[in-house]
Amino acid sequence: MRITKILPLAALIIFTANQQILPQNNKLPQEAEQAMLKATRYMVETVSTNGGYVWYYRPDFSRRWGEMEAYKTMIWVQSPGTVSMGHLFLDAYRATGDEYYYQAAEKTANALVWGQSPEGGWNYVIDFAGDRSLKQWYNTIGKNGWRLEEFQHYYGNSTFDDDVTSNAARFLLRLYLEKLDPVWKPSLDKSIDFILESQYPLGGWPQRYPLKYDFNKEGHPDYTSYYTFNDDVIWENVNFLVQCYQILGQERLLDPIRRGMNFYLISQDSSGGWGQQLGMNLEAEGARTYEPKALLPRDAYGNAMLLITFYQYTGDKRFLARIPDAIDWLERVKLPVSQTSGGRYTHSTFVEMGTNKPIFVHRKGSNVKFGRYFYDYNDQKLLGHYGGKSSIQVARLKEEYSRISALSVEEATKDSPLKVERFQGEGTPQHFYNLNRTFSMNPDEKQVQTIIQSLDNEGRWLIKHASISNPYIGDGVKQELTDEFASTNVGDETDTSPFRDPSDQVYISTGDYIRNMTMLISYINSVKTNGK
Repeated sequence: MRITKILPLAALIIFTANQQILPQNNKLPQEAEQAMLKATRYMVETVSTNGGYVWYYRPDFSRRWGEMEAYKTMIWVQSPGTVSMGHLFLDAYRATGDEYYYQAAEKTANALVWGQSPEGGWNYVIDFAGDRSLKQWYNTIGKNGWRLEEFQHYYGNSTFDDDVTSNAARFLLRLYLEKLDPVWKPSLDKSIDFILESQYPLGGWPQRYPLKYDFNKEGHPDYTSYYTFNDDVIWENVNFLVQCYQILGQERLLDPIRRGMNFYLISQDSSGGWGQQLGMNLEAEGARTYEPKALLPRDAYGNAMLLITFYQYTGDKRFLARIPDAIDWLERVKLPVSQTSGGRYTHSTFVEMGTNKPIFVHRKGSNVKFGRYFYDYNDQKLLGHYGGKSSIQVARLKEEYSRISALSVEEATKDSPLKVERFQGEGTPQHFYNLNRTFSMNPDEKQVQTIIQSLDNEGRWLIKHASISNPYIGDGVKQELTDEFASTNVGDETDTSPFRDPSDQVYISTGDYIRNMTMLISYINSVKTNGK
């Protein structure tokens, strides 16, 4: 589960590091670029599998992990895996002009094209050994991840969960725009068509597509066909289509974009809240066995903030009309003081429909075969891997709603990517790209020197306490249903779910490589900006 990202209209403006950095060490920018290239050569030429990546590796490559343990023939599409690396390579290419990074991005794109489904989307993972190998992985490692129910069944289709398909498509869009190389256009078009084809007539999207209904777990119906807000499924698809419309200028995308935005209106519960997934009758439904049928304050906050963004896109005041209902509901369902852990939390993760009572999920047992999830009103012994409480900034939502409501329609929509107007930038929009992410990383020279000095002789940034797992040893055996693993990330030795390695073992981390490279790129961009 990811925390919902709120991307206001201002996030459509591409971020450029603008802190004025005057290098005291005139050699430091060159040293930073040398470290970047050394680290990247190691990742591309030693770590990568056919241009793709997982999340963590033992230094001897004897084991490797994405969200779960992977075979040596596998790569992870999901962030911070292959797609994140592709974006990073293009960031480095933009910053340095070194063609090596562009070539690395092409290798990553080749891996993604190889793993693209016939319909046009992507699964979490690509296995270069093919379907037989991938099915065996699902039947063993995937099947025994107690808390990772999305990996317990092989669907053979693609997922929108965790921004998997939309971000892979976004990377192909970005790579295509970099040089307008037509080699990437067919896969890009195929991914756009897939997102359009998978949209329901009412405007929402399922979690997976093509639709499947064949994984009923413990009496719970297969949830993957439900309308899905969880992990930003609907927003990320709308967001990507807006990007494509803005940059590629395809009229056919406007209706899917509008239906996607309208879905937020028709899916709001009469109470003012939202469920994170809804059935075809637009009523909230449960999903994984630790996700009961309920309304979620986190989704109510996130969706209400997006309604403000949609008003800024369209000027349609329907998007503002029921935000007060969402605010009122969020105020009503706040946790009692006794359950806020001294003010640390404001809301429960789940709110019972009808009563507005906070409900909490727990588990008993030791593994996927002999364990179970259940919920009640008791806020003790909450799940360690999901969380039962959150902190919602209702005051921020109120302020943003008041601010935008006070603007005229013309003022509110002045930067809308859907607005009919003449393009005022230099060149053409096809030479412009933004990732719709903002970040603020302006490291000082001491931080840059620390990053450079922490690179070892082979070109690795090694880390400790990686997310690893028990090796697969077979299915779980029956044990007494106790609370021993009630709040842990992993159960007994048969549970293949990930947990943090508490030892001093070192690992190669794709995520840490990305973070360090991003810091160095930001530093180089800042120095170059200051030098102009």
